[in-house]
Amino acid sequence: MNFNFERKNIDFVKHRKKFFILPAIVAMIGIILLSTIGLNLGIDFESGSRVEVMNEEGSFTEEEVQNAFEAAGGYEPDDITLAGDDHEQAHARFIGVLDQNEIAEIQTYFDEEYGAEPSVSTVSPQVGQELAMNALISVLIASVGIIIYVSIRFELLYGLAAILALAHDAFFIITVFSITQLEVNVPFIAAVLTIVGYSINDTIVTFDRIRENMQKAEKLETFADLSQVVNHSLLQTLARSINTVLTVVFAAGAIFLLGGQGIQTFAFALLIGLVAGTYSSLFLASQVWLVWKHKQLERQRQKAAAKEAEA
Repeated sequence: MNFNFERKNIDFVKHRKKFFILPAIVAMIGIILLSTIGLNLGIDFESGSRVEVMNEEGSFTEEEVQNAFEAAGGYEPDDITLAGDDHEQAHARFIGVLDQNEIAEIQTYFDEEYGAEPSVSTVSPQVGQELAMNALISVLIASVGIIIYVSIRFELLYGLAAILALAHDAFFIITVFSITQLEVNVPFIAAVLTIVGYSINDTIVTFDRIRENMQKAEKLETFADLSQVVNHSLLQTLARSINTVLTVVFAAGAIFLLGGQGIQTFAFALLIGLVAGTYSSLFLASQVWLVWKHKQLERQRQKAAAKEAEA
């Protein structure tokens, strides 16, 4: 799409406080929800068993699946999710770990009744904790690497602003998943890491334009001078950011609507993260950098004035 914002006169900096309000609200909601409701962790991160059953003769209903497990041996799944175009598949989750005898009993019953042997996956408490820790370490390593890279290519303030924006993106996705109580699993972590990569790329493009315009600026002494650079840079990169995110949103939306149940979590997290990532890259990271950079220049000016006074 042909967007042309460079000739527009939009003062983004003027509305910076409004841009900070949304992340603050998301942070408060997220903290409240995570401390009360929490996340719906899948068996990838908690101990338990998942049974995937298929009906070769028709479709399932949740009640039918519940009754089938009851008939198989008095089993009560903690969560049942239907899948497939005609709900011919169902995924049953058990918080407790099923032993080999229980698995064999369930597989025999469903094979006889529905013509297909269920697939059973089990995660022990130790494996679940290890996966959760590895996911956290991955995010931390990525964050440290980003700070180092951006600090070397630009300066430390850029790196810190970028990490703050990435924290906003990740926390926004986590908050939405806490609200919806969608299952948090390995595809969810993959989506978060994907958004981290996408968002930092978008942020670097904006920062690169800011740095370029700073080098062209005649003076950078006041907040107004910095504001002019930031506004001009955002107008120059806005069309590129919108076109890029729309392209990815269309692809992720198609995956969410047409993909199977196993990949829908990834696609949904990707869609949420794309919106949050574009917002933070354009309206959060640059505004945070502006505030910090102005304070840095003020401190440098005060130190220079103090040295002149001493001389």
